[in-house]
Amino acid sequence: MARDYYAILGLTPDATDNDIKKAYRRLARKYHPDVNSTEEAAEKFSEISIAQELLLDPEKRRIIDMGGDPLAGPSGAPGNMGGFGGFSDIFDAFFGGGAGTRGPRSRVQPGNDALLRTTITLEEAYSGVEQEVTIDTAVVCETCEGTGSESKQKPETCTHCDGMGEVQQVQRSFLGNVMTTSTCPACGGYGEIIPDPCPTCDGAGRVKARREKVIQIPAGISDTMRVRMAGQGEVGHGGGPAGDLYVEVDVKPHPVFTREKDNLHLTVHVPMVDAALGSTVAVQSLDGTMIDFVIPAGTQPADRLVVSGKGMPRLRGEGFGNMIAHVDVTVPRELDDKSRELLEKLRRHRAEEAGVHADESEHGSVFSKLRNRFRK
Repeated sequence: MARDYYAILGLTPDATDNDIKKAYRRLARKYHPDVNSTEEAAEKFSEISIAQELLLDPEKRRIIDMGGDPLAGPSGAPGNMGGFGGFSDIFDAFFGGGAGTRGPRSRVQPGNDALLRTTITLEEAYSGVEQEVTIDTAVVCETCEGTGSESKQKPETCTHCDGMGEVQQVQRSFLGNVMTTSTCPACGGYGEIIPDPCPTCDGAGRVKARREKVIQIPAGISDTMRVRMAGQGEVGHGGGPAGDLYVEVDVKPHPVFTREKDNLHLTVHVPMVDAALGSTVAVQSLDGTMIDFVIPAGTQPADRLVVSGKGMPRLRGEGFGNMIAHVDVTVPRELDDKSRELLEKLRRHRAEEAGVHADESEHGSVFSKLRNRFRK
């Protein structure tokens, strides 16, 4: 059954738009939650707000006059009001609440953080380095010392908004007198005015400037990490506290070493004879010292040799990572007569033949693992 929206407002179907507005305002003062906090009053206020909205819409009122309900969906329940963000907004529009209670905003505001990027070598990441960077941010105006005033006097209360930072205007609409609140055009919402703005910063208390700063990049820093310098960012409006400066570090690729966390990886090329008989390979570390990798006799391709404590310094904690050498056994593509003769003697002595052999190791070859998996 359709709801009687006229009866909700205490009206008859011959009521004019003016009658509807008057009835709504009279009932709104009685049932608004700010005046009457009971659950019954809240429900009543919701009903009269919906009734007024529908009866002031000509198309929806025509549906009501024909005995229908413009809000009834498939289940007969009222739908979305749509026109207002909430019933308290309707009351605020009539009686001037809500936005007018915000008050002025502070002239002194904290500054934003600043972000710079810099590039270093892996050697510099290993040892740490001091680096000079150029910063383009807002700094405190030296002329007014951040006050925004040429004479450095305190701001005066804005007479246009009486220090509220906002002004209110009453406008007539089909809903009646509607009060709107907007930022004060005289003070910009601060509630105070600087009578003699600083000519250098135009009253902002800060100016853009370029400055040089030395940053300390710690040993062990990784690619894309950031160094934070507190209070070295952008100064806020009105000479407010500066934000922080973040320097993002880009570490250049190294021709020898590849970094994995705190470990350093490299590839050592070992002739096949040295791999068979054993040898030593000297590697220059990132700090310039020489490190000897002992190649044991019988070293196989892709074997790994580890020297503990010769990797990167740990950024958070003591000690160093490891240096890990991946063995690449090199086979000569061309042989002179003497080398070929010696290798021929070795082949006859070893009496080994190329072919397919079963992998008798504990875990088996890659192919044997695949074979066993398919047999399951």
